Amino acid sequence: MQLADVTLNDKYELEKGRVFLTGIQALVRLPLMQKARDRAAGLNTAGFISGYRGSPLGGYDQALWKIRPHLKENDIHFEPGINEDLAATAVWGSQQLNMYQGANYDGVFGLWYGKGPGVDRTGDVFRHANSNGTSKYGGVLALAGDDHGIVSSTVAHQSEHGFMGWMMPVLHPSNVQEVLDYGLIGIEMSRYSGLWVGFKCISETIEGGASVFVDPDRTQITRPDIDLPPGGLNIRSGDNRFEQEERLNQHKIYAAREFARINHLDKVVMDSPKRRFGIVSTGKAYLDVRQALRDLGIDDAQAAEIGLTVYKVGMPWPLDPTGIRQFAEGLEEVLVVEEKRALVENQMKEQLYNWDTKVRPRIIGEFDDEGEHILPSAGELTPARVARVIAARIKRFYTSESIENRLAFLD
Repeated sequence: MQLADVTLNDKYELEKGRVFLTGIQALVRLPLMQKARDRAAGLNTAGFISGYRGSPLGGYDQALWKIRPHLKENDIHFEPGINEDLAATAVWGSQQLNMYQGANYDGVFGLWYGKGPGVDRTGDVFRHANSNGTSKYGGVLALAGDDHGIVSSTVAHQSEHGFMGWMMPVLHPSNVQEVLDYGLIGIEMSRYSGLWVGFKCISETIEGGASVFVDPDRTQITRPDIDLPPGGLNIRSGDNRFEQEERLNQHKIYAAREFARINHLDKVVMDSPKRRFGIVSTGKAYLDVRQALRDLGIDDAQAAEIGLTVYKVGMPWPLDPTGIRQFAEGLEEVLVVEEKRALVENQMKEQLYNWDTKVRPRIIGEFDDEGEHILPSAGELTPARVARVIAARIKRFYTSESIENRLAFLD
């Protein structure tokens, strides 16, 4: 079975609109789905993909090469870059198409891809291109292949903090279905906000496979109704750096945050009428949390009974303050489970800092409230480690035979 067959042919369909895809195959299918959505909306768009080879996205270019004729039929051009920053510069150029007369398309949506160190070296291009903006019917996703476990890299890598420094929102899918869903949402967010959107790709997500829905119209996307500055937020000719800075810091990043809020990228996935202990997580770490709870014998019904609630973050930066405050209200303690250096945890502490201490929950993550290192930033998290931490935090008000047996087994 060829990868291109699984990606494109209906003969491997499991049920209507559903096929088995790996994460790489989902990234191949993503621009084709975007083209189909644009065509259905009456837009004549094209796509442009460029990046630099390297794991954990090393198979992406091979997969794209295999279906080049199909890409061409859908006005999508794949051009590997000599290096990461030249590839990003080419994608940046795709957003300038409609600044000039005689364009053959309404816009060009772009995908850049590279390994974590390539994100670092491309910082200058990201900063300038993001400040310039994206086109109204273009949009850009920057696919960052992060290697948390140093499996194929010289150092561990986490791209969120780089994207944050360049003022690029970050989406973090936790499974193959979200690669497709968040990808479509990310392109539309980029068009709306004028920002390049970082897209975190780790090996567990991209190299895994799942049965997923692939109907281009399955993902319903809503645009916020907020006041925009004169001329909007997209790239424009005759722009200057001072106006770009003002739009970036005072409008564009808030537009992206509002876009994420009304499209429910962050949401409560396990709730309780007796809410007292909350868990906030994102990406692979969210799956670790769900596996840890299952291992401890805590299903949705048991969680509701003991007062445990879980909040899943789809856009870890910038974190939506409205959703996180609504989730945190009434809780005694919130445990933030995320891999590598704290990002969501630090934003939560900042956003809830001025709350009345009578209603503000304790927030713990890498360290607990006594300074003990409970979820270290080195290495990768495992469900077993997360299970130990959850059991220890809820022990003051709940334990069970299954929890004690599981902890004994781990010991």
